[in-house]
Amino acid sequence: MSDDEGPPVVKKSRIFYGSLADKEKDRISKGEYSMGRAAVKAGIEAGNINIGGGESFDLEEHISERQAEVLAEFERRKRARQINVSTDDSEVKACLRALGEPITLFGEGPAERRERLRNVLSVVGTDALKKTKKEEEKAKTSSEEYQHTWYHEGPNTLKTARLWIARYSLPRAAQRLENAREYRNIPESIRTSQKQDLHKDLRSMNNFCSQIGDDRPLSFCHFSPNSKLLATACWSGLCKLWSIPDCQPIRTLRGHNANVGAIVFHPKSTVSLDEKDVNLASCAADGSVKLWNLESDEPVADIEGHSVRVARVTWHPSGRFLGTTCYDKSWRLWDLEAQEEILHQEGHSKGVYDLAFHSDGSLAGTGGLDAFGRVWDLRTGRCIMFLEGHLKEIYSVNFSPNGHKRALPADRGIRQHGQDMDAPAVVSSEDARRSRGESDVRGHFLRWRTNRHLLLRQNF
Repeated sequence: MSDDEGPPVVKKSRIFYGSLADKEKDRISKGEYSMGRAAVKAGIEAGNINIGGGESFDLEEHISERQAEVLAEFERRKRARQINVSTDDSEVKACLRALGEPITLFGEGPAERRERLRNVLSVVGTDALKKTKKEEEKAKTSSEEYQHTWYHEGPNTLKTARLWIARYSLPRAAQRLENAREYRNIPESIRTSQKQDLHKDLRSMNNFCSQIGDDRPLSFCHFSPNSKLLATACWSGLCKLWSIPDCQPIRTLRGHNANVGAIVFHPKSTVSLDEKDVNLASCAADGSVKLWNLESDEPVADIEGHSVRVARVTWHPSGRFLGTTCYDKSWRLWDLEAQEEILHQEGHSKGVYDLAFHSDGSLAGTGGLDAFGRVWDLRTGRCIMFLEGHLKEIYSVNFSPNGHKRALPADRGIRQHGQDMDAPAVVSSEDARRSRGESDVRGHFLRWRTNRHLLLRQNF
């Protein structure tokens, strides 16, 4: 501060006389407001300041909710510390899977996984895991009960048919066993010589004739019991009869509108059965099954009851019953004398493709698209043998003439099942084709003539 400057200016203090409240009352009475109140009033009038209708926010209640959440979290952690969790990591994963939780997370180790299971159980409770285990045990028990053998109550006609089949098959079985004993008494040298002669005849076989059966692939062929006729089935829906051995067409059977799967002769056809009677049976992909005689090119009767594809049709050796295989996972037995279906047998997990009857008439063998074969006792209705070993679908089954062996050709091989065999013998399809002099064309079928002097091969 320099000497030239004057003395400092002293601020004068204002002195108010009287009460400030009285002064405010006077200003309000005169209509004068402070700048702050005027600004608030202007903001309210402009809508920038919202004045609620008496609503309030209870701060104490909000604080109590937060406190409740914190207390609940502390309680959950306390419960989690009291829960015992297995130290086996596989059991921990199984428990998490049972509770519907992911069994592992990215970067998660066994210790973290156990802690996560403990936290989950602290929320849902340990009873949830017990309930899950009980449900699993119940489902397992029900599945085991489902796998048990069960039966439908059949009609009286089925019981009558089973008794009839038993009376028919027992004498034939006794005769077959007697023939087997007589064959066993033949010296081994003579039996070996007979087999060598048979193999020699097979090696000397050559192509006798060849014939084009249809414009589309042939699906099946079958010789008549007297070996003078041959029936063929085609994808065009036509069935044809041919003379043997010159292979000349005799008659075209018209009636199917879809691919024909098979056509077979009655066991007594062309032998003791009249030509006006039912001599043939055929099936098609539309589920139709038709019966034919040898005098007409139109079917004499239809068998109704199939809603999906019928793959094969086969006569029982007695000629009274007709078997059909269907893509609805079942096969059926029809009594033509009673003119009704007497058996609707299930047992395969996929469609049943082929069916064969034992020469005695007592057994039936089926092969399915589930790669399994089954042998059924027609006298009791039970599945007496379950045949496994194939990796792909089974397209054909057949019984050996000796009555105790059975062959199941499939996509890549042939397996023989039966008595006196330690394990199924496997013959590769390539070796089988080479031994028969066939090509690698898939879809061929072989049929022997009744007198065993003629072998027919049919290709697509």
